[in-house]
Amino acid sequence: MKYLQLPYDEVRRLTFYLAMEEHAAQLLKDDKSIDEQLIDSEVNVAYCKEHGIEYYRRKSGGGCVYADMDNLMFSYITRSDDVTTTFARYTHAIVAMLKDLGLEASDTSRNDIMVEGKKVSGNAFYHLPGISIVHGTMLYDTNMENMVQAITPSATKLDSKGVKSVKSHITTLNRYLTMSIEEFQQHAHSTLCDGDITLDDNDITSIERIEAGYLTPEFILGNNPRCNMERSGRIEGAGEFKITLELNRNIIRDINIAGDFFLLGDIDSIISRLKGHQFTETEIEKALSNLDLSRVIMNLTKEQLLNLLFENKI
Repeated sequence: MKYLQLPYDEVRRLTFYLAMEEHAAQLLKDDKSIDEQLIDSEVNVAYCKEHGIEYYRRKSGGGCVYADMDNLMFSYITRSDDVTTTFARYTHAIVAMLKDLGLEASDTSRNDIMVEGKKVSGNAFYHLPGISIVHGTMLYDTNMENMVQAITPSATKLDSKGVKSVKSHITTLNRYLTMSIEEFQQHAHSTLCDGDITLDDNDITSIERIEAGYLTPEFILGNNPRCNMERSGRIEGAGEFKITLELNRNIIRDINIAGDFFLLGDIDSIISRLKGHQFTETEIEKALSNLDLSRVIMNLTKEQLLNLLFENKI
């Protein structure tokens, strides 16, 4: 594994590093796919504005994550179409790196990395033709109060006991390690990587050009239908879903699919098939008849999506 190094030491905003990841992927394959996340359903915007917390949108699936200067973010980019193997290779490497420090680390069957049974890292995946990208957080000494309050609108409705319950399932590495975050970063670098690749000024220009797209209001806010119907729930093996629909005389005029799931292809291949159809189980089943949903959202079946949309038993 090679470490991608910037040519100078300068702290940039989060979107620069998202664009840097995309630039690296485009060096392997110039293509991309975009998930549909909605700021209002993922972020407590009022809390973020009050506390000076910036919010952005990324292009992978999964729920919202909180990042500050006291956590690290990893990206793993490889030529591969094998989602399961790629994700497992990444999480196993991270777990091994933590175990080298004497930590009781493990990975879950989905996307979390645990230390002594508590979550210390959440990870997401997105796929381009021939390219797999896994990226995730690593909580070192993160502001837990800001994370719990900022990450979802419902968090502000939690009482102090509820916030404490959320925190009881999450941990930070500084509780187990005496090293600084810089020393931990160096350990991760030396353990996971066998060499460096240093970017040049042309790379920086390309990254900044990509970053501009992340900063437009249209991208940050996402596709937000004038919702008059909502369906949400957990689909076993696929993840959490929140589907918002705009219906006019029971015709689907607009639709958005958001949530904590692994996006493998272009989600518009689902959305475009549903727009303009009657919102009936028979019509939606016909619209999706020749589409393998598991190639767009990992492990999702047509039957599961229909059950969620029409509130059948999942």
